[in-house]
Amino acid sequence: MRMAERRGPVLVFDGDCGFCASCVELAQRYVVPDVPAAPWQHGGFSEQTRDRAREEVLLLHSDGRRIWGGVDAVAVLMVNSPHRAWIPIGWLLRRGPMRALGAAAYRWVARNRHRMPGGTPACELASPQ
Repeated sequence: MRMAERRGPVLVFDGDCGFCASCVELAQRYVVPDVPAAPWQHGGFSEQTRDRAREEVLLLHSDGRRIWGGVDAVAVLMVNSPHRAWIPIGWLLRRGPMRALGAAAYRWVARNRHRMPGGTPACELASPQ
């Protein structure tokens, strides 16, 4: 999906990571079925967006001016889900202590995604220098 083709928000993920691709499939199946997803490697995204998407899933607003990353992207998807059960969970993830806890959990999963089901050595993030 090229940037010019976007009409709504798009979920941007690491297409080389099996764990990330599986998570996107689950989100599309159970959380927000109509959200389009594109791997950062093939979406015609800016260098800044690609660099950020190497580290965390992104949700790009359709106007291109707003980007949510990591746990915030997950929370926004949940709040906008047609499945009402996700809405309060997403709402909580956007607030105070739950946001901090969710962000810490997200960072841990992201650092260890190569160890998760479906993960491969290609999923491993580069070590911070």
